[in-house]
Formats: sequence, C-alpha cells, structure tokens
Amino acid sequence: MPPRLTPLRFVRSVMNSFTKDSGLEPRLLGEHFRVTNATNGTVDFELDIQKQHTNRLKTIHGGTLASLVDLGGSLAVASTGRFATGVSTDLNVTYIAPGGVVGDRMTGQAVCDKMGRTLAYTTVKFFNKNGELAARGSHTKYVSKTWENEDYVAPAEFVAPEEEQVDKDELGTLNKTITTGRESSGVWGRS
Repeated sequence: MPPRLTPLRFVRSVMNSFTKDSGLEPRLLGEHFRVTNATNGTVDFELDIQKQHTNRLKTIHGGTLASLVDLGGSLAVASTGRFATGVSTDLNVTYIAPGGVVGDRMTGQAVCDKMGRTLAYTTVKFFNKNGELAARGSHTKYVSKTWENEDYVAPAEFVAPEEEQVDKDELGTLNKTITTGRESSGVWGRS
C-alpha cells in the first residue's frame, strides 16, 4: 500500500494532479502559485502576480481571484485527506481592497469550515503585500463520492520525493535545497 503522507505533502500532490491533468491551473498559475503550508482543514498559499493575472488597470484580476477561490476550496477539501475533491456547487468572491500588481506576492489561506456527508463548505482569504485583507471567497463542493478516499494517500505519479525542498531567496531566484545531497527531478506544488 502507498504511504500515508503529511497534509502538506498530500496537498502538494493534489496540486501536482491539478497541474498535470487540468487545463486552467497550469496555464493561469504555472510556477507562480505555491502551497506553503497545510494542516488538516487549512491550506496556506502564495501567488507571485504576473501580467496574465491582471486586468487592464494592471491590478490582479477578479477572475484570477475567483479561480483561486475555486482552487483554494478544492485544496482545503484535499487537506482533510481526500485526493478526489468533489465538484463545485456554489462560489462567491467579495473584493475588499487592491490585491496587488505585477511583481507583488499575494498570500492566501483556504479553510474547510465544515465537511458534511454530501457538501463541504470552504472559505478563502487573500492578503496583499501589506498584509491587508484584499478579498475573501466562499466555495461549496459536492463531496459525497469522496468518502472512501480520506486517507492522505496519493497516486505515486503525483508524489514528489520527500527530500526536495524549494525556496525563494530575497531576490526571487529559485534555489533548490536537496537534503540528501543528490539531485531529484520531482516537482511538487510549485513551491
């Protein structure tokens, strides 16, 4: 049997699945989106805002945030141990303050507020580079077919090697830290 993963590693595996199998996430977000932390029911993430994320006023587009509410809600459901995250039934976004411009890093947190037998209720909050609440969203998902799949086990093709860790330094360049001293080709959650 495949190993049981930590919530963070599991959510990154689910994100790898979105990146590999979806058309939207890799095209819209690419390597600019990262899952930074995950516990049971909560996922923290960040987005380095690029031109494709902005509107004609050169600020982050409301549609980008709506897509992130959808993705964030799915990842919050995944953080409860489900690789299958259900389907959307409702999505709402409230825009509160400017979210950022190209070059800014927006952070966010997605929370699974309630997991029922058929529906999961999630909340996603976005913070601009100054730490101000920029937007919040809610996302309801139909999850009744996901119950047999809540064990933090992901298909091996989406699980990155445990020893690979990727961080960004102050200049924004990508540095790989390989704790075992050997190069790895795995990619996880773009983080």
